[in-house]
Amino acid sequence: MENNTKKGLDGTGLELPVNRHANLKSASSDQSHLQILHDIKSSNTPAVINYGASWYVPRCARLMFMWPMHARCRVCSQILPAFCQLSNNFPKLSFVYADIDECPETTQHIRYTPTFHFYRDGERVDEMFGAGEERLHDRLWLHS
Repeated sequence: MENNTKKGLDGTGLELPVNRHANLKSASSDQSHLQILHDIKSSNTPAVINYGASWYVPRCARLMFMWPMHARCRVCSQILPAFCQLSNNFPKLSFVYADIDECPETTQHIRYTPTFHFYRDGERVDEMFGAGEERLHDRLWLHS
């Protein structure tokens, strides 16, 4: 049994930019996702949640096909470093990464990955499907 796996941003296996403003969080369980949503809804700080996906690959498949333990959604993997970098460009926004496989109960409503939810004054005001660094930047600018 492999229980020592990392979760959240640390578990992506990607080389991500360092967050310089402490405005980037990771929801690595249903409980932490609920707490973050509560914090967003009770605050006036604008926020964006990036819902991404990784899939657990069983040990036998990893050995047989030489796959890593967590395969990542290709599009999610492409936008995540940009998302982390953008957290440095928008220090007044709160950035959250939530892996739908680590928060299965609280992310059942997510149908596509990546999905971005934008919050202002505690209310969800926008949603974006798919990746696109320029599109994401423009939405962040709009909601900051």
